[in-house]
Amino acid sequence: MRERINNQIRAQELRVIDQENQNLGVLSIKDALELAQSKGLDLIEISPNANPPVAKIMDFGKYQYEANKKFKKAKAGARMTVVKSIQIKIGTGTHDLELKAKMASGWLREGHRIKVELFLAGRAKYMDEKFLKERLDRLLHLITENYKISDSYKRGPKGLFITIERAK
Repeated sequence: MRERINNQIRAQELRVIDQENQNLGVLSIKDALELAQSKGLDLIEISPNANPPVAKIMDFGKYQYEANKKFKKAKAGARMTVVKSIQIKIGTGTHDLELKAKMASGWLREGHRIKVELFLAGRAKYMDEKFLKERLDRLLHLITENYKISDSYKRGPKGLFITIERAK
C-alpha cells in the first residue's frame, strides 16, 4: 500500500504532526495543505485508518528514505528458522542417541526448530503409545540446550514425531 500525499488525501479532517513530531491538532485538509506548502514540504498520510486520519508534514523523499531504512533493518534482523529433522528407530542404541542429541543441541543453539521423528516400520506402528513416547523421550533427555516443545507428540505417516525449539 502506498501512502497518499498532498492532494491524494481524501479525508476532510486530519490530525496533523509537524516535522519536529509536534501535534498540531485536527485541521481541515485545506488548512493542512496550505501549512505544508508554506513550509515547502509535503503532507503525508501516515495512518489512514485512524479516526481522524493522521498526516505528517515533512519531505516525502526523506520519509521514503527513512521507511526504506527501517524496512531493511527489520529484514536484516529476521533470520530464517529452518526445521531440521532427526530420525530414530525403536532400537536405536544409546551411543547413536547421544550423537543425535549433540547434533540437535547445536541446531537449537543456532536457533533452528527440530522435528524428532520415531520411525515405525511394520508391527511397530501398533505398539503401545506410552512405550513409543518413552522411546522419543530417551533422545529428548540427552539434549543439553534448553528447549520447549512447540508441537507435541503427533502421529505421522512414518511414525510418531515431536517438534522442539530453543527456549527463550
